[in-house]
Amino acid sequence: MLRLSALYRFPLKSGKGEVLNQITLDKLGLDGDRRWMLVDEASGRFLTQRAVAQMSQLSALWNASGGLTLAAAGHPPIDIALPANDAELRGVTIWRDTLRVPDAGDEAAAWVSRFIGKPTRLVQIPLDRARTTQAGYGKDDDQVAFADGFPLLLIGQASLDDLTQKVGRPMEMLRFRPNLVIEGAEAFAEDGWKRIRIGDVEFRVVKPCSRCILTTIDPQTGERSDDREPFATLQKYRAREEGAMFGQNLVNDGNGRLEVGMPVTVLE
Repeated sequence: MLRLSALYRFPLKSGKGEVLNQITLDKLGLDGDRRWMLVDEASGRFLTQRAVAQMSQLSALWNASGGLTLAAAGHPPIDIALPANDAELRGVTIWRDTLRVPDAGDEAAAWVSRFIGKPTRLVQIPLDRARTTQAGYGKDDDQVAFADGFPLLLIGQASLDDLTQKVGRPMEMLRFRPNLVIEGAEAFAEDGWKRIRIGDVEFRVVKPCSRCILTTIDPQTGERSDDREPFATLQKYRAREEGAMFGQNLVNDGNGRLEVGMPVTVLE
């Protein structure tokens, strides 16, 4: 029997993840997932662990008011309010997308600038300013917040177990930053799925996830592995024309609620 074995939310793009037991969904995936992002103040370009490894040590928790609480070693926590409807809009770039989104204000900017070590702004994306998903996959009206290309990422637990065995040491699931973990299937069974249902919500499996050097960062310490694992092993046995694939990108059709332990049904 397939079941949902873990849920993760990442309120800040490339920040630490939250382990959840239950969560609701909106049209952009898990409620509150990747709705905040750091950008270079001068260029507006997005910042991630690919270039700023210490972001793996930045705790960013969704708080009860809908805002964000940031914390990191050596930096006092700060509560940041959800930007008001009339908040200043900032032009930002994420991959090939350029958009204007609310800025979280100067106090937040001062805090993240001290943490990053250069002038940085914190921005937030409301539902009505969402991006469209990567062209050529899914439906034309599918939308995404600040995730790389799609609202949700799924990984099978058996797939991680298979990779761990090949690497020869334990690999943490959080290296791969999934939202949904499924257990009960064979390794990489998710590669063949097209539609699944969890609870009352149906999901389309739209595209495999191409991995990058970010997987070599230890989520506990923020240090990169000297041997480039697990990326090196993925490049050997999961290589496709588009890259080293691990996990599947999903789009949810409709809203609803997810809870760890829910059965998962493969519809197609």
